[in-house]
Amino acid sequence: MPRQTSAVQDYLKAIFELEHEGHAAGTADLALRLGVTRASVSGMLKKLARSPDRLVRYTRYHGVHLTPAGRRAALEVIRHHRLVESYLVTALGYGWDEVHGEADHLEHVISEAFEERIASYLGDPQADPHGAPIPQRGGSLPPPQDTRLSELAVGQTASITRVADHDPELLRYLDRLGLRPHRRLRVTERSPFDGPLYVQPDGSGDIHPLSRRVTDDVFVQIES
Repeated sequence: MPRQTSAVQDYLKAIFELEHEGHAAGTADLALRLGVTRASVSGMLKKLARSPDRLVRYTRYHGVHLTPAGRRAALEVIRHHRLVESYLVTALGYGWDEVHGEADHLEHVISEAFEERIASYLGDPQADPHGAPIPQRGGSLPPPQDTRLSELAVGQTASITRVADHDPELLRYLDRLGLRPHRRLRVTERSPFDGPLYVQPDGSGDIHPLSRRVTDDVFVQIES
């Protein structure tokens, strides 16, 4: 299969991420994720569905789904992205809030040989700096076993598995609170009417009120 254009790779990656999060990849969701108009999304999806590469199945009003070929292509781009993020942090000293945009550009241009050099240099990491799992060679990625912090009940304890990497300001905020992957925390209070969730990081006396905007982007493994 020929290498896809950057735009096509961006769409495949976005569709995969939405499906992986348990959402149907509809026109509105893709437009929001990619920062383009709904009309642009509709046009690209029709183009992809007609492509001889058969990367997606698209039915108007019913969303879009990746074919096996589309899933393999999406996972290859995601592997590039997460390996590049890991390399930038480990080898070049970037902060975890600085790497997403750089990786968005580089994921489209690195070769498979360069990808393997990065993986070997890093010791074949299993996750990127934000905790997101790195797809294996050949395109496999297990379904997520974690849940959004938003779903926790008062009194539950959990360990942060990953955080969304698309908002640098959010990452800087979480860093200031000490909320990074592998940190344990406990939910102490939940305000009514979609108010903040109060969490206490393990080993800290501080309790932090977190809005739904924050807790929806933090994923955890529940312990109790």
